Amino acid sequence: MRESVSPARRLCLALLFVPFVFLSQGQAIADVPPDKSPTIYVDCPLERIGTQLVRCDNLTGAGVDAPYWIPEQK
Repeated sequence: MRESVSPARRLCLALLFVPFVFLSQGQAIADVPPDKSPTIYVDCPLERIGTQLVRCDNLTGAGVDAPYWIPEQK
């Protein structure tokens, strides 16, 4: 049979992992330069060329095949 873990041992293990939780959290946008704002596509619908997804002449989708229901660019 398996022996149960004592409460003191559980507390020690829990306290061991507490610093890792607080040290791993950081700012989510720390690597974005302050002078550049994110690109927002307002007038560019998502389209496809063949099997590639395209928005404003930028390939998107990381090479994944586009679904057939996305309209093809003219």
